Amino acid sequence: MIEVMDVSKRYGKHLAVDRVNFKVDKGEVLGFLGPNGAGKTTVMNIIAGYIPMTEGKVTVDGLDVVENGNEVRRKIGYLPEIPPLYGEMTVEEYCTFVSRVKHVPGKKRKQHIGEIMEKVQITDVRRRLISNLSKGYRQRVGLAAAMIGNPEVLILDEPTVGLDPKQIIEIRNLIKELGETHTVILSSHILPEVSAICERIVIINRGRIVASDTPENLSARLGGGKDLVIRVPGQAQAAVGILQGVAGISEVEVMGELEPGTVDLLVKSERDTRSEIFFAFSKAELPILTMKPYDLTLEEIFLQVTQDPKEGSSDVSSVS
Repeated sequence: MIEVMDVSKRYGKHLAVDRVNFKVDKGEVLGFLGPNGAGKTTVMNIIAGYIPMTEGKVTVDGLDVVENGNEVRRKIGYLPEIPPLYGEMTVEEYCTFVSRVKHVPGKKRKQHIGEIMEKVQITDVRRRLISNLSKGYRQRVGLAAAMIGNPEVLILDEPTVGLDPKQIIEIRNLIKELGETHTVILSSHILPEVSAICERIVIINRGRIVASDTPENLSARLGGGKDLVIRVPGQAQAAVGILQGVAGISEVEVMGELEPGTVDLLVKSERDTRSEIFFAFSKAELPILTMKPYDLTLEEIFLQVTQDPKEGSSDVSSVS
């Protein structure tokens, strides 16, 4: 649905985006992540046709964003981090204005706007001036504007900024629902939110793609696939002593008590040590209640691939 090919963007001598490549399949919800200043907003603006690229090519549904700009923009609904709202308009007036700009047929306009306002839960403020709305409600109005016209692609930059926890859950569920009928690019600094919504993630750092895959695959690759979490009954001291006697284990970290009367331990290994761990605990007559691979959180993945180059970096791109 979306293909970004060798895209670069320069501002004078500053290279903001450096030969970026990735694809987004039709009906996919993609998490697009990066530290502040990494270039992700620039890339999203290029895809949406808001700013030109210096080099490269972007297509949306096979259409070049430069050569077919108007057609591409009709296929995209874009919610920037700060929605471009008109404070002197009421919510309903603004949505009507956007629907006219997007050429929604007049006969369908009222019903269409009503359905979208209901979805993002702004019907109760439809007659209020936008300037009098809270930041959370303004964010919802911006999302409604992006959805007007039923675009095939939604690009959402920090869609839950300013929302309270209840509203965040509601908008998160709405984005999941939209993902069933739309192609969605979601940028957010709330990484658990990305984990809950997105099927695949692309991470950009210093203008370049440093990771692209499912969170599960990135976790396995970066974690090495050999670290384990085990749960045993009793105190940590005895279990740590047993593990320290197993060859190949480089580090044991006590994670705490998640189940009464037990302890969880993170076992970091240079190789697959599951069999040795099993026999060591069996010999000590201490049962292992659970043993499973240790999965990196999205936060840990993000920090690992965006660390300062002086500290070493990992490029785990798997662009598909």
